Amino acid sequence: MKDFLLKRKYLYEELSKDKKFKDSVIKAGHIIINALKKGKKLLIFGNGGSAAEAQHFAAELICKFQKERSSIPAIALTADSSIITAQSNDIGFEYVFSRQIEGLANEGDVVIGLTTSDFNSKNRHSLNIKEAFLAAKLKRAKCIGFFSSKTSKLLNLVDLSIIVPDNDTARVQEIHLAVIHFLCGFVEDSL
Repeated sequence: MKDFLLKRKYLYEELSKDKKFKDSVIKAGHIIINALKKGKKLLIFGNGGSAAEAQHFAAELICKFQKERSSIPAIALTADSSIITAQSNDIGFEYVFSRQIEGLANEGDVVIGLTTSDFNSKNRHSLNIKEAFLAAKLKRAKCIGFFSSKTSKLLNLVDLSIIVPDNDTARVQEIHLAVIHFLCGFVEDSL
């Protein structure tokens, strides 16, 4: 337990000094706010724990984070079990998010993908993340990636990367959630 807490404290301290990380989070906030002011929406996705974080992000925006305000248009692409299972069963899991982006995204929307890893064509790991960003590019949506130090190939598929400089899944997801909460507050304060 002590080791976990020390590593966590060290990572938070390092991120508080990391100008590139802080700048990427602020830029993400501005991309989101600019899109929302133009009547655009957010489409958010990820696998496993990142899927839960995608749903959490959308819920904070649709419902309320800290302030009473109008609903903010956000869709978690991880939440519709009928779409996810039909697409996975009939076509393949690698297209579970890209198919939704094809049907829901418009030019100028913001597509946000969360992952603690990278895609691997050989074992098909996270190919759905890659395909989602490719589909978003075709729809001329802005792409933001919440990544880790393990991410490399996905970097070229997004307009902005928020990279947690660690490869421990739990710590990366914890930082992703902190960034989500920061962005929700930033958006609420700006709209």
